[in-house]
Amino acid sequence: MGDRWWAVLWLGLLSLRGVATASPDSEASVPKKLTRSRSSLARLEATTLTFQPRAGVGTDEGFVQVEPTLILDEGAGFGLNLGAPVRLRLWGEGTGLVRREDWDSLSDWGQLVRGLKLGSSDAPVGVWFGALESYSLLSAHLVRRYSNRSNLDYHPAGGFLTGTLGPLYTQTFASDVLGARLMGAEVALDLEHVLFGQPREPGRYTLALSAVHDWGNAGGRAPSVTLAHLDGTAVVLVRPGFEAHLLAGWGGRPGEGGAWGAVVGAGADALTPTLDLRLRLEMRRQHGGFRQGLFGPDYELARFKAAGPEGLPLAEAAFPDGYSAYVEAELGWDAVRYGGLSKHLKVSLGAEAFSWGRFDVDGRVAMQLFARSLEVAVKGLGVGMGQPGVRYLGSAEVRWRFLGGQLYAMGTGGTLLFPTPEGTLRPGAFASVGLGLDDAR
Repeated sequence: MGDRWWAVLWLGLLSLRGVATASPDSEASVPKKLTRSRSSLARLEATTLTFQPRAGVGTDEGFVQVEPTLILDEGAGFGLNLGAPVRLRLWGEGTGLVRREDWDSLSDWGQLVRGLKLGSSDAPVGVWFGALESYSLLSAHLVRRYSNRSNLDYHPAGGFLTGTLGPLYTQTFASDVLGARLMGAEVALDLEHVLFGQPREPGRYTLALSAVHDWGNAGGRAPSVTLAHLDGTAVVLVRPGFEAHLLAGWGGRPGEGGAWGAVVGAGADALTPTLDLRLRLEMRRQHGGFRQGLFGPDYELARFKAAGPEGLPLAEAAFPDGYSAYVEAELGWDAVRYGGLSKHLKVSLGAEAFSWGRFDVDGRVAMQLFARSLEVAVKGLGVGMGQPGVRYLGSAEVRWRFLGGQLYAMGTGGTLLFPTPEGTLRPGAFASVGLGLDDAR
């Protein structure tokens, strides 16, 4: 639980921008100057943006989008990322010059702070605020690969706090620090520390308890839900640059009799100066409506309408009893070492196959080509495949840097789902083209 966890989150903070619900991750967006211990970046993007209806539902909208960004990075102890897109209407049904849905709630003002980092996970206390993209809560059996910006009209700032006290390591989080929404915590106990004193390598044998509750009162009203999970992890193999572990756990829905689930699995991490690889394989059992990873990449849409034929919110939708196999892989590779802020290739994939015929998958691929002057990123999500009511979302982004890399052209496009006041999801698509300018110091 060292600085690598914080580096991954800070890297996501640096690369978030624009249409956050659909823009794929592009970790190549930070110039090489921003790899020093103290640095800053000023950025301005100007693009056209259109929202198009699908299935004949709704009308098209057009905007000029101006997006300023300011990043200050003081190394491991402090970082700040400020900025938000301002969408000025060209045509469409809205009456105001600025798109009203982007700023019509207190939570929307959280988008001004894309990231604020204080301390690190090696310090007794660390704090982070900003957009959550592919966030997982420690053991990740409740919150896994979750994004708090999947709803296009909801732009909260999330946050989490980490703390260490003797054999205890704790992480608490909130998906919206300005509204009553998703909140949770996990407390991990280092068993080796308790039994034998301070270990040379902490976190080798741990027992953890996590709980998450969604109040459902911000970003649109939806039913509340509570989950809890108990996990045990043992690191069984350690080699230079490599680690393997085994895990087991059990969870349930407090107050819901018969709703429980169990999991066993294994994982491996490999780390070299140019390669960062993490793998996990799990076998799961679900019963009574409980499932692991309920708060996942689709949750901010599924809380209104889950994938499937029922058309119900996720908290109320039936989930068949059965088994599943889950696999997750994270790969980062770079031909030369740039301190983790830039990667020639980054791949992230999570997939789950259920015994009753359903298959879920989400993934992201980002690449840098031609001496890092071209950046390509693709993102996709499929939920409920193999069953009626399947849900697909996808997007792509291309950036081409020229004139020494400070100026770049960009284009993005993909599909969207807009939550409506009636609790349904209206299908749509977006496209954007424009220019950006960086000034890194």
